[in-house]
Amino acid sequence: MNGELRVFSGRANPTLARAIADYLGIGLGQMQISEFPDGEVICRIEEDVRGRDVFIIQPTCPPVAQNLVELLVMIDCFKRASAGRITAVIPYYGFARQERKDTGRVPITAKLVANLIERAGANRVLTVDLHSNAIQGFFDIPVDHLYAAPVIDAYFLQLGLPREEVVVVAPDEGAIKRCIPHQERLANGFAIVDKRRASATRTEQANLIGSSLDGKIALLIDDMISTGGSILGAARICREHGARQVIACATHPVLCGGAVEKLRNPAIDEVVVCDTIPVPPPKRLEKMVILSVAPLLGEAIKRIYRHESVSMLFQWMPPLGPVGEAGRSGVMVRT
Repeated sequence: MNGELRVFSGRANPTLARAIADYLGIGLGQMQISEFPDGEVICRIEEDVRGRDVFIIQPTCPPVAQNLVELLVMIDCFKRASAGRITAVIPYYGFARQERKDTGRVPITAKLVANLIERAGANRVLTVDLHSNAIQGFFDIPVDHLYAAPVIDAYFLQLGLPREEVVVVAPDEGAIKRCIPHQERLANGFAIVDKRRASATRTEQANLIGSSLDGKIALLIDDMISTGGSILGAARICREHGARQVIACATHPVLCGGAVEKLRNPAIDEVVVCDTIPVPPPKRLEKMVILSVAPLLGEAIKRIYRHESVSMLFQWMPPLGPVGEAGRSGVMVRT
């Protein structure tokens, strides 16, 4: 990368950052991040970045406020160190579910976060599977919005599941558009779970619309698994309609509240997620498979640095490797 490209990591997901650096064939940049006794974040860059093309890897995952502030501090630090261009690589964009006013007297926090990132000094944003595509418009700087669909599809293509036995299932109406590319690559069938809000805090899955699941493999695909209630409810509907196997897939393993206990339910045979958010050992299940987005993000960083097209990555397939191996030879990590 001719010495002008630098990749740095915050403390939110250093494992992913190292994998990205390995894919690019470079070392992670040297930076010290610590806290004052009162919790204030402080950082210091330990190498020259003047005029360099800097990429900061920092998902704003839980603890969301802490990781967001750390990202802002790092951006400001690089701006004041005269970096040539600063790209905030945010594999998981926190606050994305607050992208509109769905009731009175509430904030649009996703827009506020966009303003903060810009004001701190970022010149560009690279992210994966935003909860709402409209968030791209909250920024007045370039946003490269990638999709983890090729990474997830590569895993199932490697397994060799027969198309005629697979049905891609959208867990609610909002996931339909997200699920269509998966169906085109993996399955002949497509179905939608009819999810209805029973109260402000509870939803109910009532019906299944679309292809028959009788004796089929159901691939439930969503952008994130937060508390796990929606994905478990959808899995139960699939079982009630005859699915012989249910696999829950999501890009972002937020896994808050009682999500892990819900995912242990026998209605779900396997859980497939990506490493946009680190999954600590207590939250890892025997039936969980973690796929790495490092090759996807690494390829995007390389193309941004070289001023090449990033949109081709919407159809790009990562290198396939045996399940259990990770890095440049493959994207699969089985826990």
